[in-house]
Amino acid sequence: MIWKPNVTVAAVIEQEGKFLLVEEDQQDLGIQLNQPAGHLEPSESIIQGCAREVLEETAYTFQPQWLIGIYQWHSTATDTTYLRFALSGFVTEFDANQELDVGILCASWLDLDEIQRRRSHHRSPLVLRCIEDYLAGKRYSLDIFSHQI
Repeated sequence: MIWKPNVTVAAVIEQEGKFLLVEEDQQDLGIQLNQPAGHLEPSESIIQGCAREVLEETAYTFQPQWLIGIYQWHSTATDTTYLRFALSGFVTEFDANQELDVGILCASWLDLDEIQRRRSHHRSPLVLRCIEDYLAGKRYSLDIFSHQI
């Protein structure tokens, strides 16, 4: 048997004390709250994948600056293991005409209290954990990544 975790990228984006999150319609789970995040695509670097996911899910252009952490989580509901690379940085432009990915209802800026109050609707426990690590000052250089095709 070959076991492979699902490699995902996520963006922790803070601006004036609020974090950019998305509301996703997860058919069997209802509306879930998550960072802009998704699966890494073939031939794509982790940095490129994170910037792409932010644009597709929020219509913001994202400039990754730091690695916050690498997280492994196993969903017992789906019997799936995820390996998440969480990056942080800045958004620059917003394209109000861009359609958001299928399943994304909206992107919102929420403060920590709002995020904590909605914990029961988080897509995974990694949503809050990544924010807490960001707030704790965890920042690692993106130079740690090497991408070769």
